This record gives sequence, C-alpha cells and structure tokens, in this order.
Amino acid sequence: MHVQIPYGSVTRTISVPEQATVLHSHPIPPLKNERETFFKSLQNPIASVPLVDRLSSNDRVAIVISDITRPTPNERIVPWLLEALSFIPRSQIVILNGNGSHRANTREELIQMLGQEIVDSVEIVNHNAFAPEELVLLGDSVSGVPVWVNRRYLDVDFRIVTGFIEPHFFAGFSGGPKGIIPGLAGIQTIQALHSAPLIGDQHSTWALLEGNPIHQGIQDAVRLCPPEFLVNVTLDQERHITGVFSGDYIRAHYVGCAEVARTATQAVSRPFDIVITSNNGYPLDQNLYQSVKGMTAAAQIVRQGGAIIAVAECRDGLPEHGNFKALLQMREDPAALLEMINQSDFQMHDQWQAQKQALVQIQADVYLHSSLSDDVVRAAQLLPAPDLQATLNQLIQHYGPDPSIAILPEGPVMVPYVAAPTATV
Repeated sequence: MHVQIPYGSVTRTISVPEQATVLHSHPIPPLKNERETFFKSLQNPIASVPLVDRLSSNDRVAIVISDITRPTPNERIVPWLLEALSFIPRSQIVILNGNGSHRANTREELIQMLGQEIVDSVEIVNHNAFAPEELVLLGDSVSGVPVWVNRRYLDVDFRIVTGFIEPHFFAGFSGGPKGIIPGLAGIQTIQALHSAPLIGDQHSTWALLEGNPIHQGIQDAVRLCPPEFLVNVTLDQERHITGVFSGDYIRAHYVGCAEVARTATQAVSRPFDIVITSNNGYPLDQNLYQSVKGMTAAAQIVRQGGAIIAVAECRDGLPEHGNFKALLQMREDPAALLEMINQSDFQMHDQWQAQKQALVQIQADVYLHSSLSDDVVRAAQLLPAPDLQATLNQLIQHYGPDPSIAILPEGPVMVPYVAAPTATV
C-alpha cells in the first residue's frame, strides 16, 4: 500500500504493509461560497451584535493576525474584513502580526500572507515580545501571570482578533484568545504560561480545554485585555475554509473547537510499534521547532519503546533564531534535558518546545526525514532518516514479525488517541 505524506510544498510517497492503519481526519466539504459565508457570520455573530453595528467611522481599529508559521488564510480573511470596514479610513486601521516569540516576518512574507495591495495601503506591525518599550504591563492575572501586551493593541478603540482553529499540542486548540496571548504578549508573559510544570501537566494536551491549565491561564490573562470581536475559521487540507466562527472571543471560539473536536480526533484500540507522522507540509513544517507538534501527535498512539518517523521539510532549519537549537545542545540526551528544564531556577524562552520533544523521546525513538543534514539532525538529538523508505524497512525488521504501524499523513491536524477499553459484564 502506498501512502502520500505532505513534505514542504510537495509530498513523499511511502510503501507500507497492507495491514497498516492510515488515520485521516473526517472529511468536511469546503464552503460553497467562502466570502458569502464570511459576511453572513459577521452579520450574525455568536453572542455579539453584528460587527459593523459596533463601529463608527471615527474608530481606530486593530486587526490581529497570526504569523507565517500558521496556515490561516489571511490573504482572504483580511481583505474581507477591510471590505466590511470600508467606512473606516485605512489610516485608522493597524494590522498587528501576532508573532508571539517568533521572528518578525519579512516584507516579502507579509505580501505572501496578505497581498501587495494591503501591505502597501495599511500599516502592519510585527509584534516583538522582546522589546519592553513596545509593551504595557497590565498587572497580574488571577492565575498570577504578569500580563505584558503590545502597546499598539491597547492604543485603539476596537480590537478584532483573527485566526484558525485546530487541535493544539498543549493548549487544547489554536485560535481564540491565543491570538492575543501569546500572539501579542511579552516574553515574560509567554514564559510564565509555558513553564515546565504547566507544559508537563497531563491536562496540557491535545483537544482539551476544560481543566487544561495552559488554556485557563491564557484566558485569565486575556481577560485583562480582551478583544471586542473574534473571527476564526476552520480549514481542510487545501486551506479551503470549512467554517466561520465570529463574535464573542470566548463563546465563538468554543463553538468552533467543538466542531473541530468532532472532525479532527480519532480513537484507536491500542498503541502501535511504529507511527509515521508529518507536520502537514508547509508552512507548518517550515522548521523543526514547529514540527515537534507532529511528533507529539504521533506520541499519543505509539507504544513505550516504539518508534516515530517524522516527515518534515524544515526549510527554515531548527531555526537559527530563538533558543530552541541551543537548548537541544545543552544536554547530551532527552532525560538530562528534561532534568535541566524542570529545575525550579531554570527559565529560557523556547524551553517548552524542547521539553515537549524530550517528553516524546522518553517514550519512543524519533527519526526525522527532512532537508536537514544528518549532523544537524543528530545535534538536535534526533535520528536522521534521509531515506524514508529504508528507515521504515529497517524498523519493520527490528520490530517484526508483522509490527503494528500507523500513519498520520496530516500530522497534528488530526489527533489520534487510544480509547479506554470497554468494560465487559
């Protein structure tokens, strides 16, 4: 049986035994008319009056978008929003790129994300979590987190946050309040919400909101600086919009999350010896940092002592910016890395991604098929798999005869889980 796996902007084809399990998300038809559905949602939002009824031509407006590491269809959402807000001069509108702790996006990337016309006609600001002069301290949340937020976000009359909803490996789901924090948060806030105890909590996991301490901490922080309106979408594999959820930033997000939970999670009866995963291609697999998500999705159904093969192009390296690369090289193995990160006096941004990777590696061997050199892969404490098929064949021999194999072609977009056994009488 041949299975195609997203890799950058192309696919890799791998031959697997016929008895292998291929797990796909439940297919959802794309909207017949994305634009029409989008405007209907703005006119009939969830737990809110229509968007245009809440604004006047004198208002200053901030539109918050997600950065290039997310597949949000900004090139459609933002023009439609600007069309809906056409009675407000563009000089009164600022687009805030919610980079979180990621690098700033280049002009070329912003054109790719938004289109030349918008880049040339609307002010766009890359958020910088490391620039105190661009941030405001609002105080501590009820969870005790110091809330530093982008000054430009606060210096307007009306705030709109956009994004898309998919399962998230420690916050439950993407979208919603995450567009504000960590999207527009200072590094101190981001670190507090990504601390080792929170990341290591068993409830900080995929497709779970209730009882998830990271999701709750984000909500508590955003209550000090809530957006007035939310527009989130759901997507299929080709980035077609399958649903639009707008209105109150909490309630509309919850409705969207419930829909995603129905279509993007799948139960299996037992763990597998070998799990092959992607990071769903570009832009999600543009670097190793992001590709940890696909590994953690595979970890949900790999057995202790099993193997994961991650297929991710990583055209942007590990990347070079941030601390992820340095963290992976600070200790000689995943166990020592976890011990360092879990020390109460240790704090370094990006530690959460290294922690998640190490937790996966404690459970299973992780092989990486990417554009990175074997030396770079080994320095990241992973096992290189330059020949994807040869690596699988070797693992089949190692775990044979007839090892159990699962393939997650969509990686973190479809989250599997091992179902609890049914009680018998």
